[in-house]
Amino acid sequence: MRLYIRQRFFSWTDSFEITDEEGYAVYSVRADLLALSHVLRVFDDQDQEVGLVREKLFHFLPTFEVELEGELVAVIRKEFSFLHPRYRIDCEGWSVEGNLFGWNYQIYRDGELCGTISKEVIALTDTYVIDFDDPQDELMIVMLVLAIDAANCSEH
Repeated sequence: MRLYIRQRFFSWTDSFEITDEEGYAVYSVRADLLALSHVLRVFDDQDQEVGLVREKLFHFLPTFEVELEGELVAVIRKEFSFLHPRYRIDCEGWSVEGNLFGWNYQIYRDGELCGTISKEVIALTDTYVIDFDDPQDELMIVMLVLAIDAANCSEH
């Protein structure tokens, strides 16, 4: 399966549209305007909130909490590394490892590759392509991409 995450060009805050391979909207993402840190709310195609990514303040490296349908399901922490970005995810054996430039990532669940994230380099806004096999992983992988994008934004 494949999803595309595109940041909206004209927006006061982080705002993304998530579409499937045919271009149909699957999710939309809106940031809280007056938050002190990243707070990204994910809505389904019926405009119902299904997820939340919230940056925790006062951490040495970016740290995010992920809620799905109001329940805390994961904490994502960027780990210190020299060559390529690495994230530890406190949730069911998930981990993410990136390449040297932080544009491509592999997603692992219990040590098995379950998805990939690639950033389109030539685009007007941040655009990610997500490939994954299990439809049950879809929303969690979307939340990971949003946290990674916010972590990269926080560091720069």
